[in-house]
Parts: sequence; C-alpha cells; structure tokens
Amino acid sequence: MAETAKKQVKLHELGAIIALIVLVVGISIISPEFRTFGNILNLLRQASINALIAFGMTAVILTGGIDLGVGPILALTGTVTAGMIVNLGIPVPIALMIAIVLGIVLGLVGGILVGKTKLQPFIATLITQTVYRGLTLIYTDGRPISGITKPEYVGAPMIEFIGRGKLFGIPAPIIIMLIAFIAMYILLNKTALGRKIYAVGSNEKTSMLAGIDIARVKIFVYSLSGLMATLAGLILISRLNSAQPTLGVGYELDAIAATAIGGTSMEGGRGKITGTFIGVLIIAVLSNGMNILGINSYLQDIVKGLVILFAVLSDRKK
Repeated sequence: MAETAKKQVKLHELGAIIALIVLVVGISIISPEFRTFGNILNLLRQASINALIAFGMTAVILTGGIDLGVGPILALTGTVTAGMIVNLGIPVPIALMIAIVLGIVLGLVGGILVGKTKLQPFIATLITQTVYRGLTLIYTDGRPISGITKPEYVGAPMIEFIGRGKLFGIPAPIIIMLIAFIAMYILLNKTALGRKIYAVGSNEKTSMLAGIDIARVKIFVYSLSGLMATLAGLILISRLNSAQPTLGVGYELDAIAATAIGGTSMEGGRGKITGTFIGVLIIAVLSNGMNILGINSYLQDIVKGLVILFAVLSDRKK
C-alpha cells in the first residue's frame, strides 16, 4: 500500500510538471513578454508569498487537517509589526522577532483547538480566521499603517530588504522562499517528526497505538503554518511599504489550491513538498500569464477554481 501511494504521488507530481511546462511554453508563444528575465523574476517574487503559506499548509493537510486562519494571521502579524515600527518606534529587528513569535502563537491556538479539544480543523480554523480578522480591524481601526521603511526608523533597511532587496541579483523574497522550501523538504523527508506527520495523516489510530503524540504533532504543524504565514506577511508589508487591515484575504484558498495541484491528498498522509512547489508555480504562471494577456480578474478566479476542482477530483479518483 505504501509503495502504491508513493507511485501515485510521483505520477501526480509528474503530471503537474508536464502541466507547468505546457503552460510556460504556451503562454511564451502567445506573449513573448512572458519569457523575459525580468518577468520571470517578478513571477517568482510574486509566487514567494503563496509558496510560504502553501508550505505550511502542506504540513497541516498531511495530518488530515486544514488551516483557514493563515490569511488573518498574515494580516494581524503584518499590521502589528507595522504598528510597532511606526507608532511605537520599536527597532525593526525586535519588531520582526516579536512578529515571528506572535505568528507561531496564533498558529498554535488553532493547533490546540484541533489537537486538544478535538474540534474539526475546518471549524477550529474558521473560528481563528474570524477572530484574528476582527482583532486586525480593531488594532488598525480599519486604517492602513504606512511608511514602515522610512530611513529614520531603527533597522529600516532590514524590513526594506525583506521585500525589495536583492542578494547577488536575486530578489530577497525568492531567497527566503527557497530557504523555506529546503527547510520543509528536510523536515518532511529526513526527520522523525516528518515521518510522524505522514503517519498521523495516514492512520491516526495506528499512530496513537504506535506511541505518537497526535496532539503534539498537530500543534506543531499549525504553529509552523502560522510561522510561514507571518514570513509571507513580512514580505508583503515590506513590498507595499504599508500594512492594510485587509491583507491576506483569500490567500488560504491559493495555498490550498497549490497544495492540491501538487498532489497532496486532502485526506492526509500523502503528498510531497516538491509537488506543492510545482503547484505554486502553476498558479503563479497562470496568474502572471492571464495578467499579461489582459484577462479579466473575475474570469481569473473562475479559472483558478476550475483548476482546484480538477486537482481535487483527480485526487478523489486515485
């Protein structure tokens, strides 16, 4: 059974790679602008935000869960970071550390609701989604916090670098995305904790009999999801030089879509982080290509929805 599952994941991943290649070639033929180096960098920069969220979402879905709270976590940690820098004058390095801890704690709350109180993941994270979005609106009074990269703030170059900086000509968001990908690959494929994540999603009862602390594993993956959403939020507010209370609306859907397209089973226990990365790139290429071709944004949502439907039906068929 395990070998069959692995073969199915590989086949799905191969199919996703082929789909990505076909998309890239097709759009490149239609629009030469798409294949320019500058546009490719822009595409990857745009993809970094969804990638980070999707990496955390993959770990959650592998345990048989789902995290609808990532968008509001992104918004809340982003606005709190901006508020600490602009309104309180807290040095940027300290503000960033506080934001990361806050993101982990916000994710941990969802993990406790799922792991300890045994709430359904959909219900538990719907609760956190609603509460965190409300807290963001209360904190900001519904107004954006702007000017976070002004030179007069202590450590301002650090927050500016996260979203706009480059290292050896490569945009910082792309570097952060690749580092996160490598870390997630090692976690899920080379560690005992990674094996426990897969085990919990494959068969929770058997995992419990094997001595795995189910609640602890679930708390970890939701905390990890919160961390990834926070990193995505920091990149976003740096790029925008502003923190909007409506940040992250709908971002959880793109992350779930990337995970599903990449071959991770919505029932848990089967999937690969490399597949998720391919799924992220497929969505990024679709969005970028449709923007270049001038396709209506509402129609783009329909296309994304159909892609998600196809991915989920494909998983159900397997």
